[in-house]
Amino acid sequence: MSQKKSRGGAAAREDADELSRSPLQAVLLADSFTLKFRPITLERPKVLLPLVNVPMIDYTLSWLETEGVEEVFVFCCAHAQQVKEHLEEAGWTGKPAAREVAVMAVESHDAISAGDALRVMYGRGLINGDFVLISGDTISNMSLKEALQEHKDRRKKDPLAVMTMIIKHSKPSILTHQTRLGNDEIVIALAPETKELLYYEDRADSSQLSVAIDKDILANNPTLQLHNNMEDCYIDICSPDVLSLFTDNFDYQHLRRHFVKGLLVDDIMGYKIYTHEIHSSYAARIDNFRSYDAVSKDIIQRWTYPMVPDVLSFGNCHEMKLHRQGIYKASDVTLSHSAQIGANSVIGNATSIGEQCKISNTVIGEGCSIGKNVLIHGSYIWDNVIIEDGCKVSNSLVCDDVHLRAGAIVEPGCILSFKIKVGKNVVVPAYSKVSLLDKPSNEDSDEELEYADTNSGVTDSAPFSSTRSNADYPTIVSEDDDLGASETGTSGVLGYIWASGDTGIQEEWRQSIAPIPKEKLQDLQHAVSVDNDVGSEEDLINRPSEADRDNDSEISVIEDDDYTKFEKEVEETFQRAVDGVHQDNLILEINALRLSYSLQHADCAGAVFYSIMRAALVAAQSTNDSLLKTAADTLIKWKDLLRNYTKTVDEEMEILLKFEEMCQEITKEFSPLFSKILPYLYDKEIVSEDAILRWAEEKENADEPDKVFVKQSDVFIQWLKEAEEEDEDDKEEE
Repeated sequence: MSQKKSRGGAAAREDADELSRSPLQAVLLADSFTLKFRPITLERPKVLLPLVNVPMIDYTLSWLETEGVEEVFVFCCAHAQQVKEHLEEAGWTGKPAAREVAVMAVESHDAISAGDALRVMYGRGLINGDFVLISGDTISNMSLKEALQEHKDRRKKDPLAVMTMIIKHSKPSILTHQTRLGNDEIVIALAPETKELLYYEDRADSSQLSVAIDKDILANNPTLQLHNNMEDCYIDICSPDVLSLFTDNFDYQHLRRHFVKGLLVDDIMGYKIYTHEIHSSYAARIDNFRSYDAVSKDIIQRWTYPMVPDVLSFGNCHEMKLHRQGIYKASDVTLSHSAQIGANSVIGNATSIGEQCKISNTVIGEGCSIGKNVLIHGSYIWDNVIIEDGCKVSNSLVCDDVHLRAGAIVEPGCILSFKIKVGKNVVVPAYSKVSLLDKPSNEDSDEELEYADTNSGVTDSAPFSSTRSNADYPTIVSEDDDLGASETGTSGVLGYIWASGDTGIQEEWRQSIAPIPKEKLQDLQHAVSVDNDVGSEEDLINRPSEADRDNDSEISVIEDDDYTKFEKEVEETFQRAVDGVHQDNLILEINALRLSYSLQHADCAGAVFYSIMRAALVAAQSTNDSLLKTAADTLIKWKDLLRNYTKTVDEEMEILLKFEEMCQEITKEFSPLFSKILPYLYDKEIVSEDAILRWAEEKENADEPDKVFVKQSDVFIQWLKEAEEEDEDDKEEE
């Protein structure tokens, strides 16, 4: 159903009524103006890169269509012709476009930033009222209705309220100072009642223990919320004034660093920006390779529903079917009987997989040929890729038409761009980026491009001249190598390896598809736990702020429910482990979260148990297995992780209390199964007899509603008591 929106800032009622009949519009930026996905984006625009075998832009357009947006203007710059051709092939444009949304491409080859794009949109005169501003690499299933209504109501009261930004909770890691999407933490200040944005810093220096907020903000806002645990979703609801502001200020290039910050410090015009926080719905922007990996996994695990492979269908995309354990397969897949496809994997149409292959946590595109004894884990294999016998690919991205000869190994974090050929037994080193195109030497710096990092400079590069061989001897490679002629295992790679810029390969892990190496996590944890001159991590967390130390200050800070936030962060961290992160790394990350929230070991027990049971519930919903069986299988798989946090009876009781809470409030599907799962927890030594009996004893004087699960488990509890009495009698007889 379409939704209508009136022009912001209209003073007269008749003007507002007239403009309220204009269609809800959106501006979709099909160029993110970054270099983060190079070398791939030298040949294909980022919005057309496949995300779980569907181009990114199709997710964004589908969401806008479902939310009642009636007109979408797709701003094209780099590779504009490719974008326009895709829009027509996928049925978004052309005749007839069988869609409820009208999509029109707006092309410009002069824009080098989002600011330039919006100035072009203003000059074309296409926007008639409030509009949604979004990038074509954004995935969401949120409802726009509430945010749009809030924006509309504010505009009626205050024409200077020009933008509403969508945000969500996502506390960055205390170790890396990044969110799970690989984005650096941001610091924002909000007015607690109105949610007006008062301060925004997207490049906070994590080495600093304080932020500098203008004293006028503090003077004018005696109470404010200061967050470093929010993710900017880069979905904005804007008034037409936003376009004119960009036109009036040519210094505005970046949406956040220039425009948002510019308005916040402008005390003359008085324009205001507000926020809308989403809670249960999904929204994420794919800004780097780590977020590409994280969002892909979220899609496969159906957090983005209905934006999932078996529901979405565009143009020539083939239908996908969901099978057990989160495995998606197209209808025309040739799969050897001895091949093993692990959980959370996607196999595209017309792909063949040979004998004894093991595929897990991997997306494979269409028309791929996978030979025998191939191991692929945590990777993204695009269309028409040939992988010969005995190859190994780990946590890497392999683009269209790549050919891996027999025995080749692609180590974690690699990016193999289009049509790369890897010779027999060649090992492509971790974090390599390889392309048939040399790295450009004369480009605009990243600082001049939207959302980009300042430290990813562009330099000259040489051909891929040195790799390791799977046979453990050096390989010298040049573009003249004949990959097809070698039978000795000494052939190499046809292409250029791209230098990593100023930071070197040591920092590639920060935004890589590959999980953060265990050694790096240990180094980071050691760094935050060592008692340096600035104090321990606990000292930093509990250290009073300047406002706290100033007794005359009237500033107060409103705190969030820390445990709820912690629990959500643990669940997100656990999901990464489900996707293949090693359990030791998971424990390190959870311990770091505990430090950052100043919580106890027992809090980890409850949060980890919650994450495990939530995962079981999601798995049961996507398979034909019963919830009881799925819960049992999931618990046995992760019991060692739980035991790491249940060293005492108190910690075991935390699991029982958490399970009770889940059955009553959060996941009531488990409620009728409590009395069946409790003996299983005991049998698998996750909780002890002492913990269960103490839990039951503490419930004796509780209100009746709090005794529900004790009564449900009465038979088992009585059995434990009798067994305990028999043990005591036996001891007395001895």
